Formats: sequence, C-alpha cells, structure tokens
Amino acid sequence: MKKQRSESHSHTYTKSKNSMVKISIVSFLAIGIATSLSLVLSSSPPKSYYHSLYKSNSISDNASISHDLYMLTRRPHVAGTEANAQAAAYVLSTLASYSINSHIVSYDVSLTYPISRSLVLTQPEQASEQLPVVFDLRQEIYDGDPYADAAREVLPSFHAYAKSGTVRGAVVYANYGRVEDFKRLKEMGVNVTESIVLARYGKIYRGDIVNNAFEAGAIGAIVYTDKKDYGGGGDEGWFPEAKWMPPSGVQVGSVYDGAGDPSTPGWPSIQGCERLSDDEVEKQGNVPLIPSLPVSAADGETIMRSVGGQVADAGWQGSKDGPTYRLGPGPGILNLTYTKQFRIFVVVGNHRDPWTFGAVDPNSGTAALLEVARRLMKLEKRGWKPRRTIVLCNWDAEEYGLIGSTEWVEDNRQLLASRAVAYLNVDCAVSGPGFHASATPQLDRLLLKTTRQVDDPENSSQSIYESWVAAPSNSPTIERLGGGGSDYAAFVQHIGIASADISFGSVWGPYVSKTYCWYVIKHKLT
Repeated sequence: MKKQRSESHSHTYTKSKNSMVKISIVSFLAIGIATSLSLVLSSSPPKSYYHSLYKSNSISDNASISHDLYMLTRRPHVAGTEANAQAAAYVLSTLASYSINSHIVSYDVSLTYPISRSLVLTQPEQASEQLPVVFDLRQEIYDGDPYADAAREVLPSFHAYAKSGTVRGAVVYANYGRVEDFKRLKEMGVNVTESIVLARYGKIYRGDIVNNAFEAGAIGAIVYTDKKDYGGGGDEGWFPEAKWMPPSGVQVGSVYDGAGDPSTPGWPSIQGCERLSDDEVEKQGNVPLIPSLPVSAADGETIMRSVGGQVADAGWQGSKDGPTYRLGPGPGILNLTYTKQFRIFVVVGNHRDPWTFGAVDPNSGTAALLEVARRLMKLEKRGWKPRRTIVLCNWDAEEYGLIGSTEWVEDNRQLLASRAVAYLNVDCAVSGPGFHASATPQLDRLLLKTTRQVDDPENSSQSIYESWVAAPSNSPTIERLGGGGSDYAAFVQHIGIASADISFGSVWGPYVSKTYCWYVIKHKLT
C-alpha cells in the first residue's frame, strides 16, 4: 500500500506482498429482495440462522482460503505488471465461478519503476587508502527458501515516485527525519544544506522524511530499517529463523503524498485524457523534489560508521550491537543516482543487416542512430534530461522479413501498448538531397513543426521545411505508412503505435549501386 501515517516498532518480516491496484475488479452480487406479499405469506428465518450458516463448514472450509492465498502469492505482483494482471484474472475467474457477475475496469495510470540506481560511499582525500563502498542494494535470498526462484522477479528496492537524479554530498544523520529532528540538528549547529540525509524508518511516513530533508536543505535522502526498530533489537534473531526483518531486508514503498494518479488529479485516468506533465506534477507538491532510496539495516550501519562529528542523543542511538551514531556532516560522502522509468517513452529504431555492405540501406541510418545517441549522452552529462524516456533500438534480420523488430514487439506487446507514445524509424537515412517523410496521421503536425526548427543540411540558410515546400510539389507531402516496407510495420500493424519513417534522398525506384552511394556519402562527410 502507499503509506501509513504512523508506524509501530513491532514490524515482522513476511513473504506477503503489498501492492497498489491498477486493475479494479467490480463485483455485483444479486440478492433477492422479499416483497411485502412474500413477507406476509412466509416469515424469514431468524438472522442468527444465516449467521451460523455463514460460519459453518457446511458452506465452505478454510482450505479454499489457503488455496487462494497460495495462487495469489506464487510470484511478486507489483501494480501494473503482467504478474499482477494475472492475479486480477485469477480473482475475476474465481468470482465468476461463484456465479457473481464481475468485470475488470482498467485505467491508464502513472506508475514509476526503477531503471537504474546506485549508491557509493567514499571517504575524503586524507583517507583515500580506504576503497569506496559500492552497495549492491539487493535483499538476500536464503538457502532452502521455497520462494527463491520467484524472489528473483522482485523489483529492485526503490521509492515509488522518487525523483530521478544524481547527487553527491556529506552524510548527515537525522534520526527519524521528523520536523523536530531537523530542529534539533539546527540547535546543535549541524548544517544540513547540500548534504545527503540518512534517516531511519519508524515514526512518520517515508515521504514526509524525504520532504522534511528537502525543507532542511538536503539534496538527497537515504532511509534505512534500523535493527532497533525492525530487527528485534539485534537480540532475538531474524528471518528465516525468527520473525524479525533480516539485516539485508529493505522496506520499499511510495513517497507520493496524495491519493489517485498524480498526473490526473480530480479526473479519471482513462486513455486519451488530459494529463499533467512531470513538472506540473512536481508543482502540485505531492511528490518529493530530491532523490531518495531505501536501504537495509546492514547498509545503514555501514554508512553510519563513516559519519563523524557530535555523538547523537541517547534516543537517537540504534541497537546494542550497532555502531555509535554520530550526526556529521561527513566525513563520509555518498554518491546517489536514481533513474525512474517515465510513464511513457519514445522508441527510435534502425535495422543493421544489409544484403551486401549496406552503405545506404541500412547503415546510413545506423550511423545516424549512433550519432543521436552520442549527442543525447553529451547533453545529459551537461545536465539535460529528456521529458520522456527515449529507447534506441538497432534491429537485425529486417531484410529477411522484419524479424528482429517484430519479435521484440511481440515480446513487449503489453509494455509498448500501454507506454510507447511513438515509434520513429530510420532505414535509408541518406541516399541524396531532399527530405522525405512517411507517417501515421497522428504525427503529421509534429513533422511539420519539427522540420521548421531544423536547418537544411544542404542549405543552412533555410529550414528543412522551407526546402520541403520548395520541392516540385510546392507543398510538403507526408506519405502514409503501409505494407511491410520497414521496421515500423509491427508497431503500426500489431499494436497501433503512431509511427514515422524519415529519410534524405530520392524515393527508391530501381536498385542502385550501394558502393557508389557510399563513395558519395563518404566524400560529402569528409
């Protein structure tokens, strides 16, 4: 579930999974309503009869509950995943088997998943003989655990709706991350500005911990499960021998401080509805503005051992066998990187396989794709972030029948259908002068707008659009995608994703010499 405003100190470690619900199952149980006439003719049995009957084993026994629980918990099933869709189908079929009229209602909501995350602990230069600690951020899988194989499907530990970013700062310990904890740090002269806060779960909602750290001036937050609160104090043992969370256990959850899809506040998240951008969602104030990451008790203690400065108050200390908790800042320095998967993405693709050398078809497009990748990464190193995830694909076996791209689309059909907004195909990128475009109608306006913003490589004094207009047709012509001409086919024909195919050069007629074309291209590039 999303959150708890207060958390007890007696949490236990179990295999049950909490999950957000993307697919709602609505059930309607038809109950006969007695008319006034029937009430007169026959009296109903006393309520105690139905009450006793409901509890009796003559209707059902608890074996059915055991079976349902087993079926629902065989695999991890986070909201929005295929496994959770299968769990929904199981609930639906089970209700239908009871003759309860049920159906599934789906909503296209914004859920975040981790693409990558890393956490590295370093020491200042004077202690450079100590190697950096690179945390693996994984929960331990125990020998003999019957769920071991399924546990490998568990998503990496993360905070749902955490902000993406890379930050580096000295560690400051902030107890439970409450407002009064940061007030106490200020009273003790501890500067939180530009630091990465280390706080522990246990008193307030995790999202409030991250927000309080931001308000205090921190640039990132690490939240860990202290053995004092979640591990039985370190004295009673832990899973699998006892009930307490093991040292490698991590409490995951959301840091979203709202209810409902954050991109559609106040209206339903149906397909095609208006949505707030990521920036607009942040301005609503319900998602944190600094990166955060949950870590285990073991990782939290490792970080704590790198912290110097004043010794923390007695109420801020951890378990008996843990290190002495100090406030910092530093000397330990954390490098935190977290990248979330945005709710939608754009796919850009080109195939790699030719029949001979492939100077034009397809490797002029491959070279263009690699150049796009190179420039995007250089921009990212300078602080730029795309508003949508960009997926770059390089296909094989296109010439044999669009095989690479089609297999990938078939393998990722559900993900693409729910999250891919467009596919941009580049096959024969350059075979000569003149811009040509083919697209589904949804991208016509985008092509016209974009070509006005890009200089014509043959004449930098005008845009591609102006050169396009000056072509013999006197107007930009956008052809329609059809047939199986290139790798856009599976995207358009299998799952209906808006697509475009662009190139420079004459539309292919008779096959020409690829060797000659390569000479021309190489000559122009050099």
